[in-house]
Amino acid sequence: MTYLIMLVELLAIALFIYYVSGRLMGSKVNFTKRILSVLLGVSLTTFVYWYSYLRYTDFSTESIAFAVTDASAIIWIGSMLLISMLFYLFFELFDPIELGERGERITGRKFIVQRLRHRWRRQKRLSQVLEIAVRNGFSRTIRYARHRESNRDFAIAFRDTLEQSGGIFIKFGQVLSTRTELFSPVFIEELETLQQDVKPLTSDQVTDILKNSLSASIEDVFSEFQMEPLAAGSIGQVHRAVLRKTQEDVVVKLLRPEVKGIMRNDLDILVEFADWVTSKSKWAENIGFRELAIGFANGLREEINFGIETRNTIQVANALKKSDYLVKIPHVYREYSNDNLIVMQYFKGKSISRGQDVFDQFDVDQKEFGRTVLFSFFEQMLFSGIFHADPHPGNIFIDEQDGQPVLLDFGAVGRLAAPQQDGLNLFIIGVQQNDAEVICDAINALVEDNSQIDRQKLEQAVGQLLLKISYVDKIQTEELIHAMFDIVREFGLAFYPSVGMALRSLISLDSTLHTIDPKFDMFTEAKVFAKKYKTAVLKKPFTEPRETKQKIEEELALLIPEMMKLPKRADQLIQRIEGGKIILHHDVFSDKHNANFILQLFSRFVLLLSGITFGLISAALLAIAQFINTQYAIYLNTAAYTGLFLCVILLVRLSIQAIRDMKRSIS
Repeated sequence: MTYLIMLVELLAIALFIYYVSGRLMGSKVNFTKRILSVLLGVSLTTFVYWYSYLRYTDFSTESIAFAVTDASAIIWIGSMLLISMLFYLFFELFDPIELGERGERITGRKFIVQRLRHRWRRQKRLSQVLEIAVRNGFSRTIRYARHRESNRDFAIAFRDTLEQSGGIFIKFGQVLSTRTELFSPVFIEELETLQQDVKPLTSDQVTDILKNSLSASIEDVFSEFQMEPLAAGSIGQVHRAVLRKTQEDVVVKLLRPEVKGIMRNDLDILVEFADWVTSKSKWAENIGFRELAIGFANGLREEINFGIETRNTIQVANALKKSDYLVKIPHVYREYSNDNLIVMQYFKGKSISRGQDVFDQFDVDQKEFGRTVLFSFFEQMLFSGIFHADPHPGNIFIDEQDGQPVLLDFGAVGRLAAPQQDGLNLFIIGVQQNDAEVICDAINALVEDNSQIDRQKLEQAVGQLLLKISYVDKIQTEELIHAMFDIVREFGLAFYPSVGMALRSLISLDSTLHTIDPKFDMFTEAKVFAKKYKTAVLKKPFTEPRETKQKIEEELALLIPEMMKLPKRADQLIQRIEGGKIILHHDVFSDKHNANFILQLFSRFVLLLSGITFGLISAALLAIAQFINTQYAIYLNTAAYTGLFLCVILLVRLSIQAIRDMKRSIS
């Protein structure tokens, strides 16, 4: 019975510690880590207290509650509180979880032991990658490449490192090989040799994926299903089938079962590897190597979610529904599609990657075909705002039935906001008109931070670029866009990520158009598109009077109520001016976020000073206690230890908050 009472009392003390520690450590304290830290703190301090004191106590006459009045029990409870907070600090420090702006968890809700085990595996894999890099001489050659990024040894070492690391690293290298605006020809040449040996899924694996992904049985959905894939890649593979319900020919795209696990582990390691490379090389820092890895990781996370690809395909198809440029996009059967599987319309045709032969076979005019593809992409980028971001020849087919272009694979799609659409439009117009001012206006709309632009120097740099491409029969798209990237970097600017994607897509599209027709000139054809668009805009009120009327009515419906308020607002403004009540006030505290940041910083600074003050005073009291009589020394020591206790409490609280702030900034 005595031990049962002791257990209840210990539980009550643990609840008290749980409550007090949470209040002292602040808001947004994780429940699981708080419980675990209290359990460990109570267990450890109770064992020490029992071993040093309680085992000599007769509990038949007194309980823990009675012993609380004893000085040792007060030290025990204080130690319990302090040790629990220190355990929480330990968990917060070594827990790899990331936090959002408001302290929310954004890396999942796995138990801390699982997360630590996952972190250990990541560190082990990262160590393997770094060991491969060192073995290939990458860490040695990267120092030399600070001054000569075209160095062949450096490029070979980098390629070998990616190739031997395998998986995601090879795919990353393949993507980097398309970034000709960032890497030298030597680098591109080496990265283009990267090949990934991908074995097709077995029939059993395909059957398992279909069974787990389809809402009905395979036989109920498909009357025919070819187990031999049409194509196989590192992310998925494609099969031909026939729908039982409509007897339509379809293509079934399956996600490889191991992909998500590989992505989850290796993408984070790739970013850490990019961090390491950036820390070793100024060259890597200048080209934004870490940002390249992060962008690749984010894009690939979307690419392995077939639900996103389904949405992208439908969005582009809807955007081009009323287009004058007849480009076909596969219909997606949403009732059968999900995150792991896409069922879409099958087109019988061939890829334009075969060049002249396929156009001769289908008797298709190459120039007109290329113009249709280009104008459709201009319409996607400049007016719809959503565009196919990977227009390489393998993603464009010729429909055998009528010779029209077919766009495939919408895993990579870009989105441009209205200001960036206008900026790209200005860029194309500026190049056509050879006008540096117009191109500078375009850059102003396309870069992230335009507040520090030296307009005069920028116009001078753009003018020099225009002189290089003047008086030539054909503007080299790749050279022009690369030069634009160089100018933007030289002025310490950066394109919006979506703009960078759009410009790189234009480079890829230009290469594809040369596959269609080697004599095709993108910017010459862009003039034709611009002329057509301007003519269509002028004719629209006459050719589509109903739509024009409806648009005017919608705009007036928004504008008239605001205009009706103007006289009243003007009268109120005049009255305030006459009464001297208008005061212009703007400083750092006028913004709510700035004010909150300053207030938070100041409050933590006060806590830090308080903690340091308690520590200094307590240390002084301990020193004084050594030189006075015994009676007063007891009081001084008690006050000193209490002050030290408060000092540690405050510093632990500040440490926890600092760690959480760092996690927010990293995420």
